[in-house]
Amino acid sequence: LGSGKVAEFADIVKERKAELVIVDHPLTPVQQRNLEKELNAKVLDRTGLILEIFGERARTKEGTLQVELAHLNYQKGRLVRSWTHLERQRGGAGFLGGPGETQIESDRRILQDKITKLKHELETVRRTRDLHRAKRKKVPFPVVAIVGYTNAGKSTLFNRLTGAGVLAED
Repeated sequence: LGSGKVAEFADIVKERKAELVIVDHPLTPVQQRNLEKELNAKVLDRTGLILEIFGERARTKEGTLQVELAHLNYQKGRLVRSWTHLERQRGGAGFLGGPGETQIESDRRILQDKITKLKHELETVRRTRDLHRAKRKKVPFPVVAIVGYTNAGKSTLFNRLTGAGVLAED
């Protein structure tokens, strides 16, 4: 996009009071940051939009962890060097002289720690799921659920099928 088109889009965004702009093309972190600055709105590319949708719809523990992991990996590649002016001294032996750890290095390290933790949690959830699946397969008879409206005859059906004496009344 040239500067003229960006200005044209900025007018449209301002006129419609849009808070979000979706671009059907991969954006580099610098392009995304520059567009957000020029359009004064949040900008998402296709991958970002897909992650947002999956994040909203994930219901299982495994699903939410997978989406969060994908989002962190996506974010990790998009850390832009806008923080490099913030350098921090790290104390202790072995850190004599030198500028210390920059904010972007710190952010990368924190993101990597979160990614490692999420991978471990995800593996734990997968192992638990596999264990439960194996236990279900060991049961020598099928598991069945009876569902229905109130007073539809679920208990009566259950009693007839099993010979059990479950209380069945109106």
